Amino acid sequence: MLYIFGGLPGTGKSALSSALASELRAPYLRVDVVEQAMRVAGVKVDGPEGYIVCYEIARQNLILGLDVISDTVNPIRYTRQAWRNVAESLEIPFVEIEVVCSDECEHKQRITTHTTDIPGFTLPTWNEVKNRHYEAWDRDHIVIDTAHQTVTESWMSLREQLSLKNIVNPLS
Repeated sequence: MLYIFGGLPGTGKSALSSALASELRAPYLRVDVVEQAMRVAGVKVDGPEGYIVCYEIARQNLILGLDVISDTVNPIRYTRQAWRNVAESLEIPFVEIEVVCSDECEHKQRITTHTTDIPGFTLPTWNEVKNRHYEAWDRDHIVIDTAHQTVTESWMSLREQLSLKNIVNPLS
């Protein structure tokens, strides 16, 4: 199974996707880590390079029969389709999960107080997040709204949604 997470920075997507990866003991592909490693290696990252690396690592792990968790902003239809293409090319099931924070004040607070766990990584500013091009999702997918919820409450909501779609319950 390929679990395709998307959502703007500061919504809680990394907290939820990493929790799922931990529970499933699945490879966790976080594009921020990949892109920062590329920068450290001297590679200029100004396009889809990090995503492309993640697609190929996902493909290899899926071929091995492992579940894979992807953690990317996935701001446009093209990147979402590219993730689906990885799964479909291998005839592997997938689920798309968008993480949002519907309360703008809370979202801004998260962005302005957030610290990174990736050495050397520069977090986006609120203006960068607010002005980022982000296309509406145009397919059926799970939406987790983390506004006014703890990470645990959001995690329980994700588990419930996965269960409703008859996707393996990671804690069962």
